[in-house]
Amino acid sequence: MSETPKHLYLVDGSGYIFRAFFALPPMNRADGTPTNAVFGVTSMLLNLIEQTDADYVAVIFDAKRQNFRNDIYPDYKGHRPDAPEELIPQFPLIHEAVDALNLPCLQMEGFEADDLIATYAEQAKKLGAEVTVVSSDKDLMQLVDDRVSMWDPMKNIAIKHDQVVEKFGVGPDRVVDVQALAGDSTDNVPGVPGIGIKTAAQLINEYGDLDTLLSRAEEIKQPKRRESLIEHAEMARISRQLVRLKNDVEVTVPLTELKRRDLDRDRLMTFLQANNFKRLIARVGDGTETGGAADKAADVPAPADAEYELVQDTDALKAWVARAEKAGVVAVDTETTSLNQMRAELVGISLSVEAGKACYIPVAHVAPGSGGGDLLGGGAEPPKQIAKAEALEILKPMLEDPGVLKVGQNIKYDAVIFANEGIQVGPIDDTMLISFVLEGGMHGHGMDELSELHLGHKPIAYSEVAGKGKSQISFAEVPLDKARDYAAEDADVTLRLWQILKPRLLEEKLTTVYETIERPLVPVLSAMERRGIQVDPTVLRQMSSDFGKRMMELEDGIKKDAGRDFNVGSPKQLGEILFDEMGLQGGKKTKTGAYSTNSDVLEPLRDAHPIVAKILDWRMLSKLKSTYTDSLPEEIHPETKRIHTSYMMTGAQTGRLSSTDPNLQNIPIRTEEGRKIRQAFVAPEGSTLISLDYSQIELRLVAHVADIKPLIQAFRDGQDIHAATASEVFGVPLADMTPDIRRKAKAINFGIIYGISAFGLANQIGVARGEAQDFINRYFERFPGIRQFMDETVDYCRKHGRVETLFGRRIHIPTINDKNPMRRNYADRQAINAPIQGSAADIIKRAMIRIPKALESARLTEDAKLLLQVHDELVFEAPEDKAEAVIACVKDVMEGAALPILDLAVPLVVEAGTGKSWAEAH
Repeated sequence: MSETPKHLYLVDGSGYIFRAFFALPPMNRADGTPTNAVFGVTSMLLNLIEQTDADYVAVIFDAKRQNFRNDIYPDYKGHRPDAPEELIPQFPLIHEAVDALNLPCLQMEGFEADDLIATYAEQAKKLGAEVTVVSSDKDLMQLVDDRVSMWDPMKNIAIKHDQVVEKFGVGPDRVVDVQALAGDSTDNVPGVPGIGIKTAAQLINEYGDLDTLLSRAEEIKQPKRRESLIEHAEMARISRQLVRLKNDVEVTVPLTELKRRDLDRDRLMTFLQANNFKRLIARVGDGTETGGAADKAADVPAPADAEYELVQDTDALKAWVARAEKAGVVAVDTETTSLNQMRAELVGISLSVEAGKACYIPVAHVAPGSGGGDLLGGGAEPPKQIAKAEALEILKPMLEDPGVLKVGQNIKYDAVIFANEGIQVGPIDDTMLISFVLEGGMHGHGMDELSELHLGHKPIAYSEVAGKGKSQISFAEVPLDKARDYAAEDADVTLRLWQILKPRLLEEKLTTVYETIERPLVPVLSAMERRGIQVDPTVLRQMSSDFGKRMMELEDGIKKDAGRDFNVGSPKQLGEILFDEMGLQGGKKTKTGAYSTNSDVLEPLRDAHPIVAKILDWRMLSKLKSTYTDSLPEEIHPETKRIHTSYMMTGAQTGRLSSTDPNLQNIPIRTEEGRKIRQAFVAPEGSTLISLDYSQIELRLVAHVADIKPLIQAFRDGQDIHAATASEVFGVPLADMTPDIRRKAKAINFGIIYGISAFGLANQIGVARGEAQDFINRYFERFPGIRQFMDETVDYCRKHGRVETLFGRRIHIPTINDKNPMRRNYADRQAINAPIQGSAADIIKRAMIRIPKALESARLTEDAKLLLQVHDELVFEAPEDKAEAVIACVKDVMEGAALPILDLAVPLVVEAGTGKSWAEAH
């Protein structure tokens, strides 16, 4: 590595200490020494060094409070309280942690950490390096320029010139002047009385700088402001000396010694073991550790002073309901017998109205060992609890009260559970969805992960109270004291997360996305999930039989071509036959020593030998049979006789919904056999299924965002867009268009959205790679807006780590600057596609939210039932004589779903169809 730094990371260690100390609950090692801040700093620094590409790095701390600024102004930082008693013994341990991580740990008497950061940043800049200051401290914003940026580890956002202007009203070069005028009560910087940040920025923008302002103070018209500036001019100059960072400190550790060093795992492990940080030991080591789940959770104990109550009588429950009604906000969570919301039985409810205080209300627990399937408890005596019907009667008015906000983590599940009991929960907030809107793509959004991320607290694992594997019991059998701690903690953590995350929506200007797209979709999806869709098991069984017979025929043909008997389902045996015995080209062995026989390997060989096509067809039928025709009958609900899928709202980072248990969105429709599966989804007698599908919505959005005039006009004229593209790219008049030319244009149209390569296009349309590259080049020459859109989108993503949809949804792509070229190239393709796919997802969500009201206005609420959402398609069930009215109503909503926020340059077009089966309707 060169001695000249390329990228210097300067970590404000003091800021990390206080963030960790106040964010994490109390922790102690065996000798009683507090360690919560040590744990937090170690964990955050581990994250940092794993994620950064910096070749030079240092963690910098404040020395003793007295420094050269106290010589200028003795009262500087004079009002700051002493460090908390529990934090003081952790300072030396934190320095040990930095050393154990093999990072330079720096501080200097007489100077603050900010001065050392400023000095090293200046030195690195002079050598042409990029500098990242890891801190959220506003005092460091004066350092920002074209080579120095900041990274706020609390909000995970970059701070550059525009963010500084947003904070101070001036650029980084004038931050010191604004701070000198406004002062800082935290650091006891006096400033000029009566002048705050906003006024200071106005004055500096008007007069240029502090010295000019003070020399012309007599010109200021406002008397009080003029007098204050004249009287306190010298104090403003002193304040400037206090806030200006010293960038020429004669540092004792030269910049060259900040070169990044490899992690010494043995050294780090010794430190972690000495402090009993079991979770970090598992993370740094090989991932194994001894002890039970309770031991693993010991790193981060339950929230300090938490009070969890077991509610076993109606008076206590009424008191909690009254508290919730008075508070106006209550976190709600349910405990059930199953993750399948349509088959789950309610066991208990937890509530929290104040951080650290929550309750658990058991309603259907049985005696331990009596079996969770029988909620009556068999012959054993159940524990004391309120009868479910009685508890729900008390809870229902509050759960339906429009004046009480119900907060949940994935509250859609709880809403369905309550709806099954005749309770329509609302209004709601969802911490999972809030997190997804704020940081979609950055991490998972499950409660445990969010708790560790934002609260530094590891919640009790389900396996700790119910066991796991064969010994796992139903939650109905869990003893009430354990059930209370587990369930009440969920409500408590959910409320704490809501208190942290909800304000960020407003701060980060994401309230509109959450309030208009995500939150109002919850009741729509809940209703869809409860309705389900009718499936004919007879049709599925017949298909399964047909697929089985065809598989046997193909298997006989495959073995005949191979010249011997073998297990067609064994990739290892198949690879040996194809590449060793038959000598087909293109075989590549994996790390296991066996040949890869996945579809990427076999598809290019489809025409090389008849056996390959048979193998691919056999695999397709095998997957259809096992995934759909054999398994879907098992998914039919015994009471409703319908299949009830569940929609994940955070499963795709672009905002697309994903279907689970069972997944109805992945039913293949590009093959005749795949399309047949939809024949089993049927309408009841007297009704019909209606499919309404956006036509080429992603291509329309590309035409809009890239401002491609020929495509825009083609869409406006209702032309065949693939033929129009072929005409533009290949210079063929529409009258002379051939199916083959149109097919190539279609492949390019859709491929461009997904960042297709020449290699990929060549394989798809069966041409040489050079010819495919010529097609792509011609496409970009004819539609230069596409290339510009792609380049600008990737560039924006590299700078901000995210892209945005047309409606403001943020999609974070953490690997966009990855060192690995393969991951980085994939991230580039993600960045190009995500705003388009995400915008399409936003549009259909906006339509789904508006549909219930539109149907009500058209007096079709009782007739039209929204059953499914599959990417760009909505499936309804309605009486046959109401089908046309439903189509007209819904089509109007879907085609206008982007308005009024977005006036597209192209029309949105929805195609509709009806039929007794889903296959017939679409």
